[in-house]
Amino acid sequence: MTAERSNPDARGSRAARADLAVLMTVYHRVDPDHLDAALASLWAQTVPAGRVVLIGDGPLTAGLDAVIGRHLAAHPELEFHPQPVNRGSGPASQTGLGLIGEEWCARLDADDIAEPRRFETQLAVADAAGGASESTALDVIGTAMAEFDDDLGGDVTGIRSLPGTHDEIARYARVNSPVNNPSVMYRTARVKKVGGYRDAPYMEDYDLWARLLADGARFANLPEPLTRFRVTGMLDRRRSKGILAAEKRMQATLVELGLVSRPRAAFNFVARSAFRALPTALLARTYRKLFHR
Repeated sequence: MTAERSNPDARGSRAARADLAVLMTVYHRVDPDHLDAALASLWAQTVPAGRVVLIGDGPLTAGLDAVIGRHLAAHPELEFHPQPVNRGSGPASQTGLGLIGEEWCARLDADDIAEPRRFETQLAVADAAGGASESTALDVIGTAMAEFDDDLGGDVTGIRSLPGTHDEIARYARVNSPVNNPSVMYRTARVKKVGGYRDAPYMEDYDLWARLLADGARFANLPEPLTRFRVTGMLDRRRSKGILAAEKRMQATLVELGLVSRPRAAFNFVARSAFRALPTALLARTYRKLFHR
């Protein structure tokens, strides 16, 4: 699939929600065409966010700067906050979170795409749950994702779906990250209450969801694939240097939070590390069996 330059002037057909902001981070390895498509998907929302906060995690390429400049010129709701040094996803996300005061914050990775009805659907679920009773109000709302691979022509390779109800999510979090981060929308104040994002390489999202669950936040995952997730090279990244140390820290965090026992954490470490060590072809098949529907 050949990337086409987006029209940065394209806008959603309905008024923006002033209580919703989007938080994105970008660093120098992101393809400019991918960032262009990600930003264009925000302007195409049927219910757009009132504000989009984009954090530049260290110096960027000329191509990325050009894309950001075009979108800034067309969209006053877009804010770009360049950072002088690349510090990683967790610290960059925490910087952005500190700039957001809206009730709701939606995340999108710089190389993924939000489907046009994503925000409308998530906000409707949030409004309905909050209106029913205080006990049913939701704090974190994820969705399924349609995965696509540039190496396979950009075609959708599967739907990554996670447990849907709060109780199912809480159980699943004992063994794996329970929310597709590029799809998530959460209550900003609730995330700030637990300290926001920490510097936990490879695990900053899982680390946040675990702390929120331990603090009593309520979760839901929607079955609709409302985010398109670029998986090109994803399996190789699962073997990145430092991933074993990150896994060990994550399991220690789950124990500290009281979400798992020490024996369960040891089992998790062995099982998750063995999964990453599988040969590439077998790893891909196992991944599809575990996460695709």
